Amino acid sequence: MLDSVTINQLRTFVAVCEEGSFSGAAKKLMRAQSAVSHAISALEQALDVALFERDARRAELSAAGRNLLPDARSVIARTEEMKTRASAIARFGAPQLSIAADVYFPRPHLIACLQSLQTLSPMVAVSLRMTTMQGGEALVLDGVCSMAISIADVPELNPDAIERHWLGETSMVTVCAPTHPLAAARSPVPTDEFSRHVQLVVTDNRPNADKTEVAVVGERKWHVNDLSAKHDFLTAGLGWGHMPRDLVTGDLAAGTLVAIQRHAWHIRPLTFMLSQRRGQRLQDAEATLRDLLADWEMEQDPENPIT
Repeated sequence: MLDSVTINQLRTFVAVCEEGSFSGAAKKLMRAQSAVSHAISALEQALDVALFERDARRAELSAAGRNLLPDARSVIARTEEMKTRASAIARFGAPQLSIAADVYFPRPHLIACLQSLQTLSPMVAVSLRMTTMQGGEALVLDGVCSMAISIADVPELNPDAIERHWLGETSMVTVCAPTHPLAAARSPVPTDEFSRHVQLVVTDNRPNADKTEVAVVGERKWHVNDLSAKHDFLTAGLGWGHMPRDLVTGDLAAGTLVAIQRHAWHIRPLTFMLSQRRGQRLQDAEATLRDLLADWEMEQDPENPIT
């Protein structure tokens, strides 16, 4: 019988509760009192409960009515929300946002920006691709994504077609497992000592893409196309590598990774850019996300403070 419950019946139920009488609800809804009584009776029959005490002078809720009133209000509110969304879609179309983000981009900031976007533009549908190196800009050029968060040191795929806008920076830290030989090496570690050991390097995760590399030392290196895999390999002692500080803060505190101080070798912070097609006009949701992404304070590297 629940399939026979209508929004009209629920609105009538709530109106009777708010006005305190069937006649008051009829006046508010601009309907005949008999229509209000009929709607309540039909609702009670569909729910198989009595919503009001029939011997009361006013429309006094029964125990079942008191329990079901919040549900009725919730259903009405969701219906109004659906109508508002449908109206906006009918007028402007369903908003879509497609963005590629480099795996090195600080995840907490990305999540915070998407949470804010969801609050500001609750109807927008987001398609997010996690990429490495030139992968994000390739998706922009292919028309799959409208924007891409890229690393500034990675060469642009097509400077004539792509324009970049500065977003911010994040500090890097060189790490290895506590069981790795570099963890016991004299500090600071010279460059030639690093070159004696395998460096774990994240490279482009597109098939057949050029193996773009950043901050690589020596010839002994393993390529991985996923940052989480690099993290797991580092904690397993399979090599050493550079990681975003925000991603390994917990590992450094727990001792599952240790920071390596470098001798005469400074690792610059990673600078992130927002890539888009040159001259492209961003939609409202895209412009909002761009502004949110750029509103970011970089954390300071205690070993290499930025001046």
